[in-house]
Amino acid sequence: MTKPVVLSPTQKALQINLDSTLYGTFAEIGAGQEVVRHFFRAGGASGTIAKTMSAYDKDFSDAIYGKEIDGRYVSRSRLKKILNQEYGLIESRLNRKEHPNKKYFTFANTLATINYSKTVKGHGWMGCRFQTDPNKGYNEVIFHVRLNDNDAKLQQETIGVMGTNLIYGCFNYYNEPKKLIQSIYDNLSRDNIEMDMIHMEGPDFEGVDNRLLSLILVKENMTDAVIFGPDGKNQQPSDVLYKKNILTIRGSFRPVTKVNIDMMENGYNSFIKENKVDKDNVQLLFEITLSNLKMEGDIDEKDFLDRADILCSLGHTVLISNYRKYYKLIEYFSNYTKARMGLIIGVNNLLEIFDDKYYRNLNGGILEAFGILFTRDLKIYLYPYQADANDNLLNSKNIPIHRRLRPLYDYLLTNGRIKDLNFKPKVLQIFSRDILEKIRKKKDGWQDGVPDGVSDIIVKKKLFGMK
Repeated sequence: MTKPVVLSPTQKALQINLDSTLYGTFAEIGAGQEVVRHFFRAGGASGTIAKTMSAYDKDFSDAIYGKEIDGRYVSRSRLKKILNQEYGLIESRLNRKEHPNKKYFTFANTLATINYSKTVKGHGWMGCRFQTDPNKGYNEVIFHVRLNDNDAKLQQETIGVMGTNLIYGCFNYYNEPKKLIQSIYDNLSRDNIEMDMIHMEGPDFEGVDNRLLSLILVKENMTDAVIFGPDGKNQQPSDVLYKKNILTIRGSFRPVTKVNIDMMENGYNSFIKENKVDKDNVQLLFEITLSNLKMEGDIDEKDFLDRADILCSLGHTVLISNYRKYYKLIEYFSNYTKARMGLIIGVNNLLEIFDDKYYRNLNGGILEAFGILFTRDLKIYLYPYQADANDNLLNSKNIPIHRRLRPLYDYLLTNGRIKDLNFKPKVLQIFSRDILEKIRKKKDGWQDGVPDGVSDIIVKKKLFGMK
């Protein structure tokens, strides 16, 4: 099968310019006017571009768009204010009766490139508000991006390509959201950009679940982790994690059970008692890994949304990650916080952490991974395991660590890096796989294994294969 031809930024800009029905403005804050440059150079821009501007001075920017409460200019809030202001001006300054066939749009970005000493990486926000029909309301696509080029000029060039791709994608792929996202990477790669949050809304995106867009970002290797809140809205990771005491519980949550909630509650209660943990600054995350979502082959989007619906209904923030290995997860969190972190895990996961074959890809093996894990301010909260009531209870005292790694384990245990959690004995033999099988086979009793209210949601929405 022949590979589809990818248009160059110039070709995309020219197609937009030659469409006489399109008319809009460009507002670029930071990193130059790199996007509109492609449209001017392509030719034929006079009939498409109503205005371009770049309010670089902070006082001028505040006078035009208003001040931000947190004082940040590279933020989602700033981007939204720019889109609101500039799109509103198009509508107010043009008489729709005189332009009945025009489809309005506003492109905006607010970005910061890498600093001179290369200690602060580039990042920012980009968005497009646009119509696909003069008689319909506007749609909006916004996203946050990290700029990976190690030179400011290269980052500026990347911004120009990325913005051109976005505008072209909005008008050509709005009915295929996945293709729209993929097209933003045309003529670019992960080496140039990492998109870690995206949001679409408007009349042409009414059927779009933005949580699935987050999943696409991880699945397509555009980023390694995405976050969405209890309201189901995608969140930019730094907005959620910056300087927080992060507490994470990993699981399949297929469905969430009383064991998961017992782990979370006891882990949280232990975590907030730590000297270096501010109860008002804790961010609890329920993490699902991409490998977990692929346990039965290809990712089932319905299955993913079933899990997400339950967790969101319980008021939790969800992290979808590509970090099968815990040291990678902690390394990721360390980009946002130096405060104390916590992992709530079961016995099987702790045994995996202490399995040296898990780290054969590292030159330093398990010691390199543990250097990443425990040079951070990290504590592991261990939930016990008991297969059935007649088996021994496994906890930190009798977990079968290989004798070669036992000294390392004992050192961490003695120094308080691993701590046993309290637990409810009556829930220890509840396992998600058993609950899921009973739901699918319509067997009674599964309701007793899930938190209050969850069974009602599963039945009402017919989740997890329920007929």
